[in-house]
Order: sequence, then C-alpha cells, then structure tokens
Amino acid sequence: MKIPKRMEPLVAEGLVDEVVRQLMSGKEAAVYVVRCGEEIRCAKVYKDARQRDFRQATAYQEGRKVKNSREARARGKGTRYGRKMQEEAWQNAEVDALYRLAAAGVRVPQPHVCFQGVLLMELVTDAAGNAAPRLNDVELSESLALEYHALLLEQVVLMLRAGVIHGDLSEYNILVGAAGPVIIDLPQAVDAAGNSSAAAMLERDVGNLATYFGRFAPQLLVSEYGKEIWALYQAGLLAQGVALTGRVAPEQRPADPGAVLRELELARKEEREEAERKRAEPV
Repeated sequence: MKIPKRMEPLVAEGLVDEVVRQLMSGKEAAVYVVRCGEEIRCAKVYKDARQRDFRQATAYQEGRKVKNSREARARGKGTRYGRKMQEEAWQNAEVDALYRLAAAGVRVPQPHVCFQGVLLMELVTDAAGNAAPRLNDVELSESLALEYHALLLEQVVLMLRAGVIHGDLSEYNILVGAAGPVIIDLPQAVDAAGNSSAAAMLERDVGNLATYFGRFAPQLLVSEYGKEIWALYQAGLLAQGVALTGRVAPEQRPADPGAVLRELELARKEEREEAERKRAEPV
C-alpha cells in the first residue's frame, strides 16, 4: 500500500521496510501493520491534536513532569512551541507507560521506538498468527467472561503497583491475544500518586470492566472491585496476587442526626425560594 506521509521518515531511516496494511483508525491514532526486516510489527500514527476526539485531556495531564520552566510556560500560554511540547508529552506518556508496565509484567505490547509521532511496537496476534481482535469483537461464555475479568483485574493491580492507571480502560482497548487479554492505548495513562483524579479514574476503569463482562456474568454488576483495589493501595496492602472479594466493608461512622436535619432544612428553604420566585414572575 502507499506509505502514509507521517511514516515516510521511518522508511527513510530504515526503521520500517514496508507498510502492509491499515489495521484500524481510532480517535487518537491510526494503526498499521508494518514489516521491519524479518519481523511484522504495528505502527501507531498519532493524530494531530486538532483531529483527535479525545476530551478532558487536562485531567490526564495533571501530575506529568515537564522538562523545564520554559516548556511549562509555553504549554501554559498555548504557544505553538507549547502545543508542540504538549503533543510530544502526550505521545511520550504512552511510550513511557508501555516500558514501565512491560517491565512490571503487565500484558501490554512490547514497545520498540517512537519516532516523529509514530510508535513502533509488537503486533499482538491470536493463536492463528493473525492480528488479535478487540475484546468487544469476541464471543464470550459466562465462564470465559469470568476468567478474562479476573485476568484483567490482575493486570489493573500490577499497573497500580507500578504507579500507573490506564484512565480509559474498556472493551475497546483490550486485545484478545493467543495468551489472553492484552491492554493497549495508554497515551492518557496517569500517575497514581500525582493525579488528584486517580481514584475516580481507577474506579471508572474497573467499573467499565464489570459493566462489560457483566453482560455475560451478571454477578459482576454488583461488585466493588475498584473501591476495594484503591483502598488496598492506599493502605499499602496491594500485594501481587492479593485475593480480591469485590466487596468493601461499609464505613463505620456514627450517625449525625444534626446533619440530616440541616440537609432537610436546606431543601425546604430552596423549595420555598423557588415557589416565591415563581409567584413573583409576571403572568
């Protein structure tokens, strides 16, 4: 096929010998199957920020380090240089997360190199050697759904132990390879200790898993694995292979009747003010 313009520098540098075909195109990037010498890999070509459809990027960038004060000022002012640095940081976040997670034993594609907005990495394949399907394209039985859910919870725990939260985990960015689920798409990965939304993002990631697998195993729909995992993490008890129950003990706090009465009075006051406002409106 014709070489995409963004991949021409990789071909010129000898990093890619042939672009075989386009594998997929998503909100953040287009992915191609490429040949690098004797190996078949995939190349993730990041889209320009103006083409991306990923929202709430600011929340994901909280806690990420910048190179120097000049970059911090430029990114804050939104200058051309600042936007360029922000794009590089967005792309490097995925590369850094992949290396960090692969070293921690998390099932992610092995990264090779990121060059001018293109990430070369392992092509995840199924048992037949074909490009692995996404989880949402795989037929699941109840037993297989429970097995995959348990495997992915283990990956979430390993990620959190490595200080990383995916931030956008769902059935659309999990591949089903020959050895089971593989987590992909990490440019929005956040630092668990440096992002004030870390707990909410973890719970959302784990909740997305429960919602999806709950279609096949309804008992997962009432689980609270996200809260449980975060509580263990905060308590320093999130050991590898920790036994999870999906339940969280209710917080033991004495009842506060005064607080309840104050909430009721506030609600009544708002109702009275609303009724007075309506009476004052011209007919």
